[in-house]
Amino acid sequence: MPDAPLFDSRDLRRVLGTFVTGVTVVTTTDDEGRFHGVTANSFSSVSLDPPLVLWSQAVRSHSHPAFFKAECFAVNILAEDQIELSKRFAKSSHEKFAGIDIDIGSGGVPLLRDCSARLQCRVVSRVPGGDHTIYVGEVLAIDRAERKPLVFGNGQYLLADPHDMADNPLSGDRKQAQLAAMRLGTRAIERLANQFDETMALAVWGTHGPTITHWEPASAPVSDALPVGLTLPVTSTATGRAFAAHLPPKAIAQTGLPGEVATAEAADWEDRLEEVRRLGLARQGLEIFYRSQTLINALSAPVLDASGRPVLALSAVGEASRFHADLDGAFARALRQTAKDLSRRLGYRSDDAHEPAQQLELAAGA
Repeated sequence: MPDAPLFDSRDLRRVLGTFVTGVTVVTTTDDEGRFHGVTANSFSSVSLDPPLVLWSQAVRSHSHPAFFKAECFAVNILAEDQIELSKRFAKSSHEKFAGIDIDIGSGGVPLLRDCSARLQCRVVSRVPGGDHTIYVGEVLAIDRAERKPLVFGNGQYLLADPHDMADNPLSGDRKQAQLAAMRLGTRAIERLANQFDETMALAVWGTHGPTITHWEPASAPVSDALPVGLTLPVTSTATGRAFAAHLPPKAIAQTGLPGEVATAEAADWEDRLEEVRRLGLARQGLEIFYRSQTLINALSAPVLDASGRPVLALSAVGEASRFHADLDGAFARALRQTAKDLSRRLGYRSDDAHEPAQQLELAAGA
């Protein structure tokens, strides 16, 4: 008897959900001329010569008998603005095609309009696949529009955009590197906010010092007012010190805050900046959030370009009673690693650029 799997169906569903796919509506017609359609992300190419594709359908699906008997089907690859079509065909209903403009394809199969692409297919095999039937089809006709496809992953609809972390280096032109860094940083704080449910901010070094350019609020943000364009003090905020640790004093003085810096230098300013450089993080505890009475803690990690200058700061703020901003906690480690990864992408190379690989522990025996 085979060993029982070390996971349940819910765990498997969550893992499979990390594989991002496009979204299709597969359509067909039955012997009586009735239209059928289902939303599916199980579509895949099989072969170019001959031209073959496949998709799979749950055997308990209401329309499974119709698809199983049909000799033809069409794969309608949805465009990014067709979420409502995806939702409509994902539900059981006899009125899925009501009010929808369609074209008629090979074998009388309905084709949805305004899709990113459409493939008309002839069934060449039906293969049992556990609780699904796998349909392999020969592609008879295709058409394509210049429309971005709809994307789905981790249980939500996504947008398809070119990836900034391609093989092209980002460390050549400084302005282009700055723009690329901001795009990368925006996505990075979005991921951190989703993973840890902490309010995140993206900051750049502006004319007057650290300036917030983007917020990603937690489910319970520190404030209803998260102002973009907010300029922060250099010495009394985690974000300010994350920048200052990698900037020359002259650059800080040009922000118009020389008095503040001079006061800090009279105490332990350099020691605090050295700590930021050593830890890769700046921490500020028990400060009042912008125009509120909320007491917060904050963490910030600098993102460096190829020359070692800070181009971004990834910052997190949270109510002090809940967000302790531990420098060695799980969130701090993730924040530090995210900033290091972005810095390397921008061309920065530190002494610890080559770290030992982690061993992957498998859930099941080899």
